[in-house]
Amino acid sequence: MHTFEVWAPIPASVRLHVDGELHPMRRDDKGWWRADVEVSPGARYGYALDDDAVLPDPRSPRQPDGVHETSQLHQLDPDAWTDHTWTGRQLTGSVLYELHIGTFTDEGTLDAAIERLDDLVALGIDFVELMPLNAFNGPHGWGYDGVLWYAVHEPYGGPDALQRFVDAAHARGIGVALDVVYNHLGPSGNYLGRFGPYVSEKPGIWGESINLDGPGSGEVRRYIIDNALRWFSEFHIDALRLDATHALVDHTAVHLLEELSVDTLRLSAHLGRPLSLIAESDLNDPRTITPRSAGGYGLHAQWDDDIHHAIHAAVSGERQGYYGDFGSLECLARTLGHGFFHAGTFSSFRGRVHGRPLDVRRVPASALLAYTCTHDQVGNRARGDRPGGYLDRGQLAVKAALVLTSPYTPMLFMGEEWGASTPFQYFTSHPEPDLAAAVVAGRRREFGEHGWDTDDVPDPQDPETFRRSTLEWDERTEPEHARLLDCYRRLIGLRRARAELTDPWLEHLQVTYDEDERWIVLYRGVIRVVCNLGDDPVTVPVGGRPILWWDDPVVNRTQSAVLVPGHSFVILESPTAA
Repeated sequence: MHTFEVWAPIPASVRLHVDGELHPMRRDDKGWWRADVEVSPGARYGYALDDDAVLPDPRSPRQPDGVHETSQLHQLDPDAWTDHTWTGRQLTGSVLYELHIGTFTDEGTLDAAIERLDDLVALGIDFVELMPLNAFNGPHGWGYDGVLWYAVHEPYGGPDALQRFVDAAHARGIGVALDVVYNHLGPSGNYLGRFGPYVSEKPGIWGESINLDGPGSGEVRRYIIDNALRWFSEFHIDALRLDATHALVDHTAVHLLEELSVDTLRLSAHLGRPLSLIAESDLNDPRTITPRSAGGYGLHAQWDDDIHHAIHAAVSGERQGYYGDFGSLECLARTLGHGFFHAGTFSSFRGRVHGRPLDVRRVPASALLAYTCTHDQVGNRARGDRPGGYLDRGQLAVKAALVLTSPYTPMLFMGEEWGASTPFQYFTSHPEPDLAAAVVAGRRREFGEHGWDTDDVPDPQDPETFRRSTLEWDERTEPEHARLLDCYRRLIGLRRARAELTDPWLEHLQVTYDEDERWIVLYRGVIRVVCNLGDDPVTVPVGGRPILWWDDPVVNRTQSAVLVPGHSFVILESPTAA
């Protein structure tokens, strides 16, 4: 006997459709409908609301035939797990690696991704961060248009494949973070509003926002939190990346993020392993990563776009759009030293004061993720071109050195470690012609408004856009790619070997620079990270023994200065700390 239950306070009647037969359901005073039915494992089922078409379960564990079809009962095989000795991994001291399953390998599946985990071990990766795996319409996409949050996208292999991937990662000592989207629902296959008040009338960034504080929001919040806890408990996920938390419209006294933090800690205590929450937020609000005991939400970390913008603009010279306030070495030094550049300062891109200062005495830099690129920073360029398409290898190495020797938690985006030549473009596969046309037109209109040539914007619906974005692993052996890959391995290896480089306290970091000569130095205990962002060689008044570099440096006889070639870096070890 299996108990089927669904929260559906809106319809006057709900009937269970299972294996071709309809069964009545009983309603309680909170809007939950239930029915006890004898079924076989793997039975197909759905719900008929007010005698209308059968819809999939909002908490569907599996959607074998897509988001518009019936759901399938499914449970992971507990005997398939081999990670019984896995005790988890904390974010502090780790190096993360963001990847998109569909373009990580030619096959585009979780099982194929397992075959590349040993490459990540050799690189020195501690965590993989998977872009969203929830069920969405069409075979491929970025995953942020999910509509059935409890199901794993079938073209990636479904729930059993995710179990195999997590188990294989843990066997290699790698933690798994999963990107989840709780701020909006996709446009195709979104039936939740027919069951209950899942969406709000308040406008959101991407259309309707999720109902987090209106009538009936208690069950909606529970739907989200139960989903998050399911990834942790059933799939052994170690961390969740919470997409665009600034788009969560919640005016309750206890914000959803804080409520999720409380329940995550409770589950972590029960499971006996660390469970981490990572926010994506553009608010520059330290409250997100401030402990609850100090009045914050208690999340463990957040992405930090200011660090990306400061490094990218300084190295590349780009100043368009949100890079407008960035680019100087003074900006780079301030951002590296304080976590946020906009911390109660005027943002020309936003046309207002933005952010709030981070208390560097209480919040460790490890609570901020630093990166040279992400799926957003590549894919949301008009052509989806990676930095390797417009920067030389030395500039890529300088960016890597600044991130991987910083006090922050470093994150790589798949392929950056060898300067992948493939782009990562925005791709969709909406079957509905009207929706597909609207996405294409909207994408080109958006870039046109920001000054891009609309002819450069790839068609998201063109299958070639997806195929172009798939990594070419064989190119790693080509000399220019192999050299950069070796540099990344050595930088990560040095970070792992030296406690100075994982020290998360910004009070211990010193930064000096010369705006005219285009050099900047990070002082990490007895280690000095000297970067020349200029084209020409420059003599930097910093001494020490070279331990890692891009192009050969020249240290003077007294070891009081070093000549660094253009677009290069050198890491020095000094006899004494700064």
